[in-house]
Amino acid sequence: MSSKNNTPLIVQSDGSLLLDVHDPGFAAARDDIAPFAELEKSPEHMHTYRISPISLWNAASAGLTEKEIEERLRRWSRFPVPDNVLFSVKDLLGRYGSIILEPDDEPGYLVLRIKSEALRRELTARREIMKLLIPRSDDFLVSLVNRGSLKSTLIKINYPVDDRVPLKEGERTDIILRSATADGRDFTIRDYQIEAAESFHGGGLPGNGFGVIVLPCGAGKTIVGIKVMELLQTSTLIVTTNVAAVHQWIDELKNKTGLDSESIGEYTSAKKEIRPVTVTTYQILSYGQKQDPPFPHFAIFRARDWGLIIYDEVHLLPAPVFRVTAEIQAVRRLGLTATLVREDGKEGEVFSLIGPKRYDVPWKELEQKGWIAEAYCTEIRIDLPEEDRIPYATADKRKKYRIAAENTRKIEITRELTANHAGEGTLVIGQYIDQLTKIAAVLKAPLITGKTPNKERENLYRRFRSGELSVLVVSKVANFAIDLPDASVAIQVSGTFGSRQEEAQRLGRILRPKDRNSYFYSLVSRYTLEEEFALNRQKFLTEQGYGYHIELWDNDI
Repeated sequence: MSSKNNTPLIVQSDGSLLLDVHDPGFAAARDDIAPFAELEKSPEHMHTYRISPISLWNAASAGLTEKEIEERLRRWSRFPVPDNVLFSVKDLLGRYGSIILEPDDEPGYLVLRIKSEALRRELTARREIMKLLIPRSDDFLVSLVNRGSLKSTLIKINYPVDDRVPLKEGERTDIILRSATADGRDFTIRDYQIEAAESFHGGGLPGNGFGVIVLPCGAGKTIVGIKVMELLQTSTLIVTTNVAAVHQWIDELKNKTGLDSESIGEYTSAKKEIRPVTVTTYQILSYGQKQDPPFPHFAIFRARDWGLIIYDEVHLLPAPVFRVTAEIQAVRRLGLTATLVREDGKEGEVFSLIGPKRYDVPWKELEQKGWIAEAYCTEIRIDLPEEDRIPYATADKRKKYRIAAENTRKIEITRELTANHAGEGTLVIGQYIDQLTKIAAVLKAPLITGKTPNKERENLYRRFRSGELSVLVVSKVANFAIDLPDASVAIQVSGTFGSRQEEAQRLGRILRPKDRNSYFYSLVSRYTLEEEFALNRQKFLTEQGYGYHIELWDNDI
């Protein structure tokens, strides 16, 4: 065993790995285990990773072997590695490659091969699998349309598909990065952004060109996407969350690449342009799922010879898109996200349809290097007003949450916080429109909701970026893919039942690097259901390494 000062890892019987941040071997051990273990928590002193089926299949798809994983665990472990962990690694890795998907001579079909007769019998006994297969002597045919559905179904029973169907090159599209942006600023790509792009590209070798990049909000995921486009030089479809995000991608492409306006298309409800680089939304992609024919817009996307599809905020990939994207599984596909957490637990579907996680970096690590802003997180707890206590006590669970979330005391507290941060870019974010309308009126600030027209919404974002507006009140439409680099204060007045995903996105709105600190406030009604849900969000932030301060607000307001 190595010396005590170079054994930062504790391997526990439940598959969790504790990594001592203060040990001299920390950085090397982290790099060794990251390919096969998921980072779960990264507070001040001890980071927690977990070996899971998905993390091991990520490793297997990247070529890591059981022997290499065992050697790395033993090398860094402070204590003997539990036998059950090594057995689990062997068992789960052994499943990868037992089901193989390959090209077939039959047009419109692929061939599925199952290595063992026992596994073949197990799988053919399952109706949900057999309805996707056509038996043929010793193997099975799979319609291209069912490719993604089959992979998704198999991973739910802990059998990953080793998909060996070659990826298409796509139509050649010249993509050159500028050394200075179109608006005259120097432009260089950060080292971790290059590492992320190259980890996805893999030198163009087989087994690469599909998967997910996980980077904190504010860390430049769009730049990683653009760098991947430069590496591949191919026609690209970019799918994102809303029209504002579509326009931000288009602006970034024009500003940082040599692509001209004629090479970049917008495919939204307002425009229907299909060009070498086209940006669209998940809503358009999955529109018409109940109509006949289903997904009418998707046929247009299949008509072009795409070589890359970028899924922005891939953790939001809606269920209908899981099905339709199965038809273009032969295309390189890049998922970008700040967190692979899905509140519906469908991270496995992202793995099966988009690919394994290729790159991840802790939030605090980028903060320490100055790439994202330092953030101070404060939860402010407030009592319910006297007149709301009886209605709260007699309400059902959902109504209880809403009464607590819309606590009228939050309006005055929000006013005081914005006054304390006067002149700083401040976002007031909430769930309930009535509450936000009242706050906007008190603050004399614009309100952006899902009903705000896109043109007006983007104009308000522009005025906020320029400093003309210092406060914006926004509903959850601003959770995702909105670039507001000067925002340094976020006041969360209500949220979605303790969603970790939402917390990550809202904090991300203020993490762009700037010459001042950032402040994230959550207003929570004391002794209510909202306080219980806030614990889930609090836990998420502290696990990312953020200090979390709790204050009780003076009730005499």
